[in-house]
Amino acid sequence: MTALTEEVLDRLFAGRELAELAFTHAPVGLVVTENRVIRDCNLAFAAMFGHGRDDLRDSTFAILYPSEEEFVNIRNRGVRDLQECGRYWDERVMMRKGGELFWCRVRGYTFTPEAPLGRAVWSFADLSDTRPYQPLTRREREVFALLGEGKTSKEIARTLELSYRTVEVHRARLLKKFGVSNTAGLFQSLGDIGGDHVVGG
Repeated sequence: MTALTEEVLDRLFAGRELAELAFTHAPVGLVVTENRVIRDCNLAFAAMFGHGRDDLRDSTFAILYPSEEEFVNIRNRGVRDLQECGRYWDERVMMRKGGELFWCRVRGYTFTPEAPLGRAVWSFADLSDTRPYQPLTRREREVFALLGEGKTSKEIARTLELSYRTVEVHRARLLKKFGVSNTAGLFQSLGDIGGDHVVGG
């Protein structure tokens, strides 16, 4: 990030031109979107994803997801919350420019509740320091997120339209992958990322 000169800062503060200053230099990633297209973002957001700010403007959010499928699947997540109260948050896996996957906490506010993704502002916080990314498939993340909501394998099977046996296979793979013997151990290994606000895909 380019440091501002004292002269420029004095001028901005004297003229109370603080909104753009706050947006551009906020210590958390901020992005303004229109129909899932990035209209503008701040320096922290661009740095978090390893892109230039100008490169991100007018780009679809799809370039920041692990796959096109995950970008499509997450579209309707949180729409009801945005319609009802104008706000939404979750924790999800995103992708940096070089392909590195990492966990983010995402919070959003819509300016257009009747079309929640029409125009909105979002904050992104990088959770890498407290929640290192573990190489899970999208389906493993989905199964894990639903286990975190307290669902049984049968309920997960119905939710994901899978067979009970397939869900049990995914659960067993998760336990083996993290060297634990039960779901409680799994949550501990993954930093307790269960619940409604964990996006599996």
